[in-house]
Amino acid sequence: MNQIEEERVHLASMMWESHKPLVLYALVRLGIPDLLGDGPASAEQLAERSGTHAASLNRLLRAAITTGTVRVDGVRFGLTTRGELLRADVPGSMRNPLLWYGSGEKMLSWGKLDESVRTGQDAFRHVFGCGLFEHLSEHPDKEEIFNETMAANSGSIAHVLSGIPEIAGSARLADVGGGSGGILAGVLAAHPHMQGVLFDTESGLSGAEATVAAAGVRERCDIVPGDFFESVPGGCDAYLLKHVIHNWSDDDAVTILRHCRETMPQDAALYLVETVVPDDPAEFDAVTMIRDLNMLVLVTGRERTRTDFEQLLTAAGLELTGVSPLARPAHRSSLISASAA
Repeated sequence: MNQIEEERVHLASMMWESHKPLVLYALVRLGIPDLLGDGPASAEQLAERSGTHAASLNRLLRAAITTGTVRVDGVRFGLTTRGELLRADVPGSMRNPLLWYGSGEKMLSWGKLDESVRTGQDAFRHVFGCGLFEHLSEHPDKEEIFNETMAANSGSIAHVLSGIPEIAGSARLADVGGGSGGILAGVLAAHPHMQGVLFDTESGLSGAEATVAAAGVRERCDIVPGDFFESVPGGCDAYLLKHVIHNWSDDDAVTILRHCRETMPQDAALYLVETVVPDDPAEFDAVTMIRDLNMLVLVTGRERTRTDFEQLLTAAGLELTGVSPLARPAHRSSLISASAA
């Protein structure tokens, strides 16, 4: 086989491998992993329980074996350790992320990637006639899946952030755009001296009361609804924005950061948790580059370089003071520190 034929085979393999997440999406949508939580079963048994076509389900399960999530012994299918993460009721479940990955909103938007590249605008708006967050607010069931997807790794990331001395030493920490509060709840639980402010939209705060109460920190956490395009709560010595800025254009990002600057005491610190795109193309990785395109397709946001963040912060009246890669499982992100200029 010559080099051209080898490259053809490689490209064909890439095309077919890209369908694997859709196999997992179908499994989760049909509830098969949860049914297998009780133990191995045949395709016929699973079809009867799930209301599906037995022969077709058998074909789906065979394909799922190639993803490392399903195993088979004779005619009985079961879950591997990886497959257990597809169940809804296990710690670290990937169910909601897969439901979001395979959703019509995301797939149809990615189908118009060329439109985003042509115009510089989010394909989501081109397809659905409104922005992603507006669309989700009008479809609470989809917003719930999206919010839970964003919160999927909150506990483990909170553990990473809790170990950072600068954050651990804060007296009152504001989590801006903090959603249901998994990050802030984890940090507060690790540091009993600390007070917190959880700030997000009314819909974004769905589940927040339960989250902070379950962590035993409700009395130390103020839950404040609002819009960071209008203002941000004051009275804190540290402000955290986790994966917020990458959702927005440069102009919108500066607006959010400027509102933080306006309410921050002069000696307060601001922390961003974001992916930082390397300057050297030799250091590019597929996940970061695809995430960057995902921001373009869905929200006209972007992943940024260190220089990009420095320029945003400067425009908002802030000064970049450090960029530090985070440990696993937040290892694809960095902690970007800033202070009042």
